[in-house]
Amino acid sequence: MSIQKGKDRARLDEKLPTMPWFVQQYIEFKLPDLSPSTLLEYVRDYEIFFNWLIVEGISQAATMHEVTLLELESLRMEHVTSFRIYLTTYKEQTNSRITVSRKLSSLRSVFHYLSQIAEDENFYPLLKRNIMAKIEIKRVNKPKDTAAKLKGKLLEEEELGEFIDYVREDYAADVAENKQALYSHELNAVRDAAIVSLILNSGLRVSEVVNLNVEDIDLNNRLLYVFRKGNNDETFKTPVYFRERAKMDLEQYFTLRSTRYNAPKQEKGYFLAIKNGEKAGKRMTKRAMQQMILKYAKLFGKPALTIHKLRHSFATDYYLQNDIYKTKEQLGHASTETTEIYAHLTDKTMSEAIDK
Repeated sequence: MSIQKGKDRARLDEKLPTMPWFVQQYIEFKLPDLSPSTLLEYVRDYEIFFNWLIVEGISQAATMHEVTLLELESLRMEHVTSFRIYLTTYKEQTNSRITVSRKLSSLRSVFHYLSQIAEDENFYPLLKRNIMAKIEIKRVNKPKDTAAKLKGKLLEEEELGEFIDYVREDYAADVAENKQALYSHELNAVRDAAIVSLILNSGLRVSEVVNLNVEDIDLNNRLLYVFRKGNNDETFKTPVYFRERAKMDLEQYFTLRSTRYNAPKQEKGYFLAIKNGEKAGKRMTKRAMQQMILKYAKLFGKPALTIHKLRHSFATDYYLQNDIYKTKEQLGHASTETTEIYAHLTDKTMSEAIDK
C-alpha cells in the first residue's frame, strides 16, 4: 500500500463510526473495489450531505450517525435541488460544476446500493424509494474541453529537454543575486532535474513519484515499479518504462542521494529533502514537489506549468509517436476515453482521418 493510501485508510477508519450504519455497510462493500482515497472522498461528501439535512431540519437526527433510512426515503426533488444550490454557494470559493457532479455521483452510488443491492432480513431492499435515481448528472469534463484548456500551457517538443536543462543549470543565472535561492539551487539542482526528467520521460503522476522507493527503480533496464491509480491489488506494482534521458538524470541524483541528503539506512524513499532544523533527509512530499515545479516554471516563462502538466506534456509528445492504446498503458489510464485528451491536443486522429 502506498504511503498516501495508508494515511487515507487510517483517516477512513476514523471517520466511519460517525456515519449511519448503512453507509458503513456500503463502504465495507466497496472496499475491495475502490481505493481508500476514493472512499474517503465519498465519506467527506456524505458528511456535507448529512450535516445539511440536519441543519435544514429535513432530518431530525442530532448527529450524522443517527440519520435514518426512512428520512432518505422521504426526500423530495425540491430537497435535492436545494442541496445542489447549496453546493454551489456554501463555500467562499464555490464548487465548480465538476465538483458538484462528483459529489452528486457519490450520493447516487450509495443510494443505488441501498435500493438495488443491500437487503434486509426479509430480502427486501434497505431503501424502498430512491430519489437520486431521478437525478441526471451530465458529464461536464469532456476530453475535447480539457484539451482546449491545456492548449498553450504545456511544454512542446524541444521544450521538454530545455526545461530539464533549465532546472539543472540555467535557473542559477536567473537567481544569481538571491543568495538564498542560489544556495538552495546548488544543493537541490540535480535532484530537481531528476524529478522533472522522470516525469517528462515516463508520464508518472506526482503521487507515483513521491511514493517511489529505492528498490522500485531498475536503471539498467530503464524500468520502475509503481502502484497505479485505480489498481487496488496492493501486492502488485505496475512496471513502467522511462526514456534514456531520465536514466542519466536519475543516475546522477542517486550518486548524491546518501551523502547530500544524509539518507538514513531505514529511509526507503527515493527522492529526499532535508527540512529546516533537521539533519537527516526524509521522503519528499507531494506539496514540496508541486511548489518546486512552480518555482522553476515561473522564471522559465511558463507560469501556468504545474507538475501535473509535465505529465500532460510527456503524454502529448508520446502520443505523437505512438497510438492511443500504447499511450493509455504508459499513463496508466483506466479507459482510452481519458487518453483522448491527447488526440485533441495534437489533432492527430482528425488529420489522419481526413487523409484517409
